Amino acid sequence: MNRLVEVIRVALDALWAHKLRSSLTLLGVIIGVATIITVVSAISGLNAYVSEQIFTLSPDVFIVSKFGIILNRDDFFKAMRRKNLTFEEMERITEMCTTCRGVGASAGGTKVIRHAAFRLADVRVTGSTANLAELYNVDVVAGRFYTEAEVRRAAPVAVIGWDVQDQLFPDVDPLGKTVTVDGYPLKVIGLLRKQGSVLGQSQDNIAYLPLSLYGKVFGRNRSLDIWVRAASLERFGETQDEVRVLLRRLRATPFRDEDPFGMVNAEALQGLWRGISAGAFAMMILIAGISLVVGGIVIMNIMLVSVVERTREIGVRTSLGARRRDIRQQFLLEASILAAIGGVIGVALGVGVANAITAFTPFPTRVQPELVLIALLLATGVGLVFGLWPAVKASRLDPIEALRSE
Repeated sequence: MNRLVEVIRVALDALWAHKLRSSLTLLGVIIGVATIITVVSAISGLNAYVSEQIFTLSPDVFIVSKFGIILNRDDFFKAMRRKNLTFEEMERITEMCTTCRGVGASAGGTKVIRHAAFRLADVRVTGSTANLAELYNVDVVAGRFYTEAEVRRAAPVAVIGWDVQDQLFPDVDPLGKTVTVDGYPLKVIGLLRKQGSVLGQSQDNIAYLPLSLYGKVFGRNRSLDIWVRAASLERFGETQDEVRVLLRRLRATPFRDEDPFGMVNAEALQGLWRGISAGAFAMMILIAGISLVVGGIVIMNIMLVSVVERTREIGVRTSLGARRRDIRQQFLLEASILAAIGGVIGVALGVGVANAITAFTPFPTRVQPELVLIALLLATGVGLVFGLWPAVKASRLDPIEALRSE
């Protein structure tokens, strides 16, 4: 133990004696570790954020839409040529589906909403069936959502989000008041819970109204999104297959042709995001890996220079009883300590950047303790791997030749 402590002390003294050189050697490791910490923290934070805030579709609910998930330009143009999904098709699915626990529909666009002298542009106005509140977990905190009876008679009612309430009714309770959507008057019957922003985009600039009213006011020449809830999570796949077969039959789609519609569910959305984040992760880890390799090569070169400069010192230590193993351990420790110090600085820098991203941008980050440990072990490992050859070279020096070195 005493011998190991002495080896560590000598290694630290050698690093301290060449402070500038040691500091410059750390740059590659610092950049590599900081990049790993920042990128992995950002992707971990985004994964959690996307799962919790963006892809909030229930696991037993899926959406049938004209477009589905678009991955490239060809998919987009192919979807554009499809027929619109209609209210009649939604009704037929409701009647014929045996494994569906709920079927609804929605359509929407951006509109201007006014109240008195107040005006709010680019509001996401969505027409829907009454059960969308259940299918999409729409959270009404005051008043109520519209009923099926109000949807059937196209009642002029609306449920508004926090931004609409805040901008159009700054000093009064909006319940029972009238707003106009593109000039059409609607009675406010419900207020939605404040949801905040997602990646800088407000989720509260929204209003819901009965789907029949939406079609009456804005026309029916737009495709619906059909929302389906499976009888149970275990029968989710069966429900998807049944709805697919029903729609293909309603549209007389030939057996070998592709589905003339798209399907979206929580698992598909999560898979899409995982593919995107995995690509970004791989690219950034590649960049961080290159930085670490460059840092390791710099460490190896500096340690080789150190072996040449300290040849006489090595000879003196060997003549005084130091074994080859002691010399090898000393240089390995110098390299690993050097890399570990770079790792510590890189972790501090990476955590600082990750916290700054969270503080000054809409992108969340999540620094995990195990990630810090892995980064430090990786940095130390780089020092050990790239310090091995200089350490072996130093331990193989002939003591007599080393003592003759000037």
